[in-house]
Amino acid sequence: MINKKDVFESQKKWALGIINIGKAKNDFTRAQELTQEFLENQYDFNLGNVQFKPTKASLHQFRNDILSAMSYFIGENKSFEEDSGFALTPWSEVKFENDSIQYHDNIASAMGNYFFKDFSNNEIKVEYTFVYIKRGDGDIKIILHHSSLPYDLNFK
Repeated sequence: MINKKDVFESQKKWALGIINIGKAKNDFTRAQELTQEFLENQYDFNLGNVQFKPTKASLHQFRNDILSAMSYFIGENKSFEEDSGFALTPWSEVKFENDSIQYHDNIASAMGNYFFKDFSNNEIKVEYTFVYIKRGDGDIKIILHHSSLPYDLNFK
């Protein structure tokens, strides 16, 4: 059974992974290695596609395989020219604020906001929904990741 501790630990590891990728901004080979490791450890790509809708993607909204997800986080992929490498910003802090978490046997869904702070102290608020699965070996993996910017009240 998946539990609250599993979800919180996964969120903590996810945040640290994003921060560590950004630290490698000036060494693209290292950033690639860290991103590959991050995606393999945090997401369930090893067993197939993951439902992944990143925050800043509009031309290719859905990144359901590991290569398209990697492009989102670090860019440098001609097939995804809109990608500048979200994780390369770099971020000094990533903080999850869960609105709710639902538990169903070995699956948990979490929804809320997460906040990304850069080294100039600028912060961006992003809405998210993650679905986690706890595999038989105890690993927690993300099987659905949806992120979006909050609704713009000036949108007509």
